[in-house]
Amino acid sequence: MKGHAMTLRLLIALTLGSVAFGAHANGSIDAGKQKSQTCQACHGADGNGIGITMYPILAGQHADYLRKALGDYKSGARVNPIMAGFAGALSEQDIADLAAYFSSQQGPLVELNADPAK
Repeated sequence: MKGHAMTLRLLIALTLGSVAFGAHANGSIDAGKQKSQTCQACHGADGNGIGITMYPILAGQHADYLRKALGDYKSGARVNPIMAGFAGALSEQDIADLAAYFSSQQGPLVELNADPAK
């Protein structure tokens, strides 16, 4: 019985922790769109780029990846002088909102050739 009580406490703690994390980690697509104005110069209006390959396409990327990348630019774990300047000014909520917005956008479509001879 003691083992069951410990398991129950652990499950409750994990559930409450994930709810608290999820509430903070969830971003708003609408807020992200509003905050993306600065990003548009390099990444395009919807995150599909501006035709210069040195600027990555953000549209359709996983939100977790985008949050991690922006967080790493902000902390200095990922080095890029331009992005460090932009990310350094972002709050955790800004990062979550931007990640939600860009991950919700349709990324570029890639045409797959079904004929391996081509």
